[in-house]
Amino acid sequence: MVDGQQLMSDARVIKTQDEIALLNMSAMMVDAAYDELYRTMKPGLRENEAVGLVSKVLYDLGSEYVEAVNAISGERCNPHPHVFSDRVLRPGDPVYYDILHSYMGYRTCYYRTFTIGYGSHAMVDAYKRCRDYLDAAIELVRPGRTTAEIAAVWPKAEEFGFPNEEACFALQYGHGVGLAIWEKPVISRLVSFEHPHEIKPGMVFALETFWPSTDGWSAARIEEEIVVTPTGHEVITRFPAEELLVAGAHYVTVNGPLATTRENEAAPSQRVVEMIESSARSERVTVPD
Repeated sequence: MVDGQQLMSDARVIKTQDEIALLNMSAMMVDAAYDELYRTMKPGLRENEAVGLVSKVLYDLGSEYVEAVNAISGERCNPHPHVFSDRVLRPGDPVYYDILHSYMGYRTCYYRTFTIGYGSHAMVDAYKRCRDYLDAAIELVRPGRTTAEIAAVWPKAEEFGFPNEEACFALQYGHGVGLAIWEKPVISRLVSFEHPHEIKPGMVFALETFWPSTDGWSAARIEEEIVVTPTGHEVITRFPAEELLVAGAHYVTVNGPLATTRENEAAPSQRVVEMIESSARSERVTVPD
């Protein structure tokens, strides 16, 4: 008697041309779901409504099984849960999704992050950091490299608020994608240094990164699916994620469109500062620096 599951897991590490075509089809459906979601998101939309919208797009396109749509917004972004709620989107909210479904047995694991109306400077900085770690990992994907080399470019757990690698497992993470959402190889600082795997043509895996912002509650989450080619790699998740996307940005003031990078509480104008200082002088109140 032998462990058949391990035998099958090893056999599925390298995908055939037909399998890669099906994984592309599955990712294409999520591309379309994100496009529809981006057009729909605005203040008042609930997380569970977003889940329903994504599910409809996927099933209309031929998905056989929508396993999960993680919809996380606002103060729920940090710490990172993996379930949706009936929370309502508000202006300035960060929101990220992970869409997992199956087309003819082949899966997706595909995160994207947005802000509603506008994003704070802290959120913009968190997204850039998250994207930089992801891009550094993608750049290393080519035959002959190892999973340990990829894991090495990701931050240590202590650098983003966790006591050890086990506590933040799957936040800076890579995993095979195929007939299951998580297949070999696994890429993580927790396991890859002691158990490295050589990257080979035909592997298909997802790379995902997370970064919390300095405000203590918002965060960014991005994920790309990668096919290893004979000379390098190909990214098959095509919905744009190079920069933080703003959904529902249609606010216009008398001076033109409202900036899409701003704080929830605007800084006081110079006129307001002068009014306060004038009032303080007239009341003989000392204004602290």
